[in-house]
Amino acid sequence: MDKQGIKARAAVAASAVAVAATVWGVTALVDSGDRAPRQDVSRQQDAEPAQQQQPQRIPESIAHASEGGANAVNITIDDGPDPRWTPKVLEVLAAYDVKATFCMLGPQAKAHPDLVKKVVAAGHRLCDHTMDHDTTMDKKPFAYQEQQILDAKKLIEEAAGAGAKVDYYRAPGGAFTPDSRRIAAANGMRPLGWNVDTKDFEKPGTAAIVDAVKRELANGPTVLFHDGGGNRAQTVEALDQVLAWLKEQGRPTGFPVRTS
Repeated sequence: MDKQGIKARAAVAASAVAVAATVWGVTALVDSGDRAPRQDVSRQQDAEPAQQQQPQRIPESIAHASEGGANAVNITIDDGPDPRWTPKVLEVLAAYDVKATFCMLGPQAKAHPDLVKKVVAAGHRLCDHTMDHDTTMDKKPFAYQEQQILDAKKLIEEAAGAGAKVDYYRAPGGAFTPDSRRIAAANGMRPLGWNVDTKDFEKPGTAAIVDAVKRELANGPTVLFHDGGGNRAQTVEALDQVLAWLKEQGRPTGFPVRTS
């Protein structure tokens, strides 16, 4: 064999020894107690999927408290939207930079989608107030309650558009049942009560509405007004006076709590 052949064989042999030494060295390191065992990267990736944010649980209990804290007041507006009175209510709220919760009837929302969109665009929240405002819902079967609640929710969301959601459910006349609260919560809506009933739907006079708020606010933070169901001129004027008074008192406004 010539000198070039000998050199070639020597190079091959040297490479083999180096490879063997490398493999042996890795094995020795893995088996030694001086370092942690080798991790299976593929299994680690399978065991650690990207964490997804879990949706917050909506309680079935009736909300009264405010997200704004113990001193905050929740303004809620029922029975609309109404083409005459809802815009006036929105103007008053905007003048004081106050956000409210609008509890809408399904057919009203369907009839006035432009107003529903204005409510959402202004930063207010939506509440399902059923299809027919049946104050005897607590005496009706489950299927009826479900239809009243879910049909209204669908119409309100369709009117609002752009992925808007309904955050609350308010039973007409406070006629909640365990079933209706369960239906609402299962569909992402917190049952919503009130602490101050202004009786503005009876049109007792602007002063009486304002006095009711001042007198009953100690009962809790959620105040009930109406923008639908009749002439709401007294409500609009009373709302203006109430918001001015709350500002003087240093009372902020907020939204009702949704989650526990």
